[in-house]
Amino acid sequence: MPVKKRAPWLEAFYAVIPLCLSYIPVGLACGMLLQKVGFNVLLTALLSILVFSGGAQFLVVSLLSAHASFISTILMVLFLELRYALLGSSLSQFFKKEKIPFIALFAQSMNDENYAVNYLKYSTDPNWDRHKALFVNWFSLLSWTLSNVLGYVFGSIIQIDTSLVHFALTAMFIFMFMMQLKNGLLLATGIFSGALAVIFMILFQNTFGLILATLLASFAGYLVERLKKKQLLAKKNDLEFFNLREEKIHHE
Repeated sequence: MPVKKRAPWLEAFYAVIPLCLSYIPVGLACGMLLQKVGFNVLLTALLSILVFSGGAQFLVVSLLSAHASFISTILMVLFLELRYALLGSSLSQFFKKEKIPFIALFAQSMNDENYAVNYLKYSTDPNWDRHKALFVNWFSLLSWTLSNVLGYVFGSIIQIDTSLVHFALTAMFIFMFMMQLKNGLLLATGIFSGALAVIFMILFQNTFGLILATLLASFAGYLVERLKKKQLLAKKNDLEFFNLREEKIHHE
């Protein structure tokens, strides 16, 4: 007896349900923090839909708590979310035949986690298609938005010490930084960025110092990494030249 084929939305739902469940505690916390910095329930839902990034939304809370300007907040979120350009480019191989309106719709609801689900499915399931991929994005977006809204409701009922908010946000970003560490260069770049941020915040008395510190530290890290690659390439070329020379002498 042939197995009945599942509807695309149902197959996508089964694939993404663990992700949707994992969003609930983080979304609740994010919604509660947004309520504490002055968001209403409509803005909380709108931010969750348009930004759809836990890290970016927690960053918004952190910057607003520090009374950052609107421009500084937008720029910091932009720098944080630039990684999506890399994620989108790796998925582009599966969307070569799609039109721009669909790609724009898909990109608006893509984040780190549903990207991972879709990339894995595209790589392992030959029947995975654009409809299932889009449903994965939408189900995860719905879970995240509802969790944020519920968090806002709980935040309006439960009293939270605002000093705990700053502590929690600082701890979260330190954890995010530690999770990204792969070598000494990244550690040095992070420490350099933190030192510059302190100096520029003192000098400018404005969160623009954070943006400037991020740009300078990132550029410095890029230059050092590029210099190291050039040095390694030069050593490799020298070694190959030496080996060829020794081989030539040996034959002679």
